[in-house]
This record gives sequence, structure tokens and C-alpha cells, in this order.
Amino acid sequence: MIVSLDDELGKLREIGKICANTIQVMAKAMEPGMTTRELDGIGRRHLESHGAQSAPEFCYDFPGATCISINEEVAHGVPSDRVIAAGDLINIDVSALKDGYFGDTGASFGIEPVANKTQRLLRDGKRALSAGLTQVKSGARYAAIGESIGRFAKKNGYTLIRNLASHGVGLSLHDEPEEIATWPDRREKRLMQDGQVFTIEPFLSFGATLAEDGDNENDAWTLYSLPRALTVQFEHTVVASRNGPIILTLPD
Repeated sequence: MIVSLDDELGKLREIGKICANTIQVMAKAMEPGMTTRELDGIGRRHLESHGAQSAPEFCYDFPGATCISINEEVAHGVPSDRVIAAGDLINIDVSALKDGYFGDTGASFGIEPVANKTQRLLRDGKRALSAGLTQVKSGARYAAIGESIGRFAKKNGYTLIRNLASHGVGLSLHDEPEEIATWPDRREKRLMQDGQVFTIEPFLSFGATLAEDGDNENDAWTLYSLPRALTVQFEHTVVASRNGPIILTLPD
């Protein structure tokens, strides 16, 4: 989507903030002993109370309002009876729509007590996202996003999941431009257009380079790290402007 009207930007800001606030509400409610289904219910109620609808449910008939992934799970974790435990690494991904506009954001959290190594990964996951955000500007190369994140990961001894990419968003959950790499990709030649709406969502890991399907025939959604390694994801929806990124998914 290319934003051209103030009304469009206003609606994108509204749904972006709803998604971001939903994650914050869920994060504050997380505690050992609760199930991911119970946590998802908290997210659903917050979305619905603000007039928003779960995007994965609406678009793909996903079995939950939000995606909740724990430890070895990288993305698209299905809310279930899995019990959250102390020391777990949890990723929450919230995408939703309101008035025909979509927002998409994600963040990872540790359940105390969190190992020092995991705390470092969480801190650096945010820094990896920031490295990508600094490259956003009208006319800039999309490749610069992955190059910047790649330099950060290499310098600090991390790997990046290379088959889960960022994407356009706005009037649909997955919009143009498709498949924006958050790792170095020499094939990427596109330039950011003024007003282009897209996500930046690097997956920073202690060794994993791919996400793969699981072997649970009852779960066609959850993706796992390959090789198995702790992985974090932090995600914002942004608009490319002449002055840099306009971040749409900031909480109150």
C-alpha cells in the first residue's frame, strides 16, 4: 500500500496502536502456570474491545486471535493448552484490521527468571530491529535493511532466520512489496517508494538459519527453528517518508 491521504495514515496509526497495545496488555498478564490459550483470550478481548478483528483469523482461518510461540517455536505458534513456565522465551505476534486497514507487530519476552544469555538475545533483538529501521527512507534501497541487520548480527555473533521475510501491509495483511529480506540479499534491487507501508521483522537467533514445519499432524501452523536454537523477533509496521520511517505500531 502507498499512503497518499491523511485519513489513510490516521487509520493505519489507529490499528497499529491497537496491535501494539494488545501486545503490551498480553505481556503484562503473562505468568507461569497460565496457558497460551488463556493468554490469547486476553489479546482477543483487547482487540475486540477496540473494534478490531484478528487478521490471521480473518485472512487464513488461523485457530487463535494471536500467534504465541515459545522457546523452540519461531513463529505462528497456535494458542493451546501449553503451560507457560518460568524461564520461557515467548514471542507474541499481533496483526489485526479495523475499518479495512491492517496493522502488524511482534515482540519477544522472557518469563522471569531469565538466563543472562536470553536477556542478551532479547536486548539485541530490539537492536537488530533498530538497525533495520535506520535504513528506511523514501528512495532508499530495500537491500539496505537486510545489510544493516546482517552486519549487526555478524558483529555480535548471531544468525538470522532467512526464510521468514518482512512484507508490505496496509489494505491487506500481506501486500506489496512482498518478501523484504531482513538478511543480506544481493538479489534485492527495489527502492522504497514515498508512502510505502511495510513491516520490518528480523528473527535473531543463537544459531538457527531457517524456520521449518513441525511433525504434529494436528498443527499445520507452528514453525520451529532449524537447527533448534533460541530465536527472538521484534517487528514494527512503518511508512517510508522523506524524513525516515514513520512507525505505526507504537503503544500508548
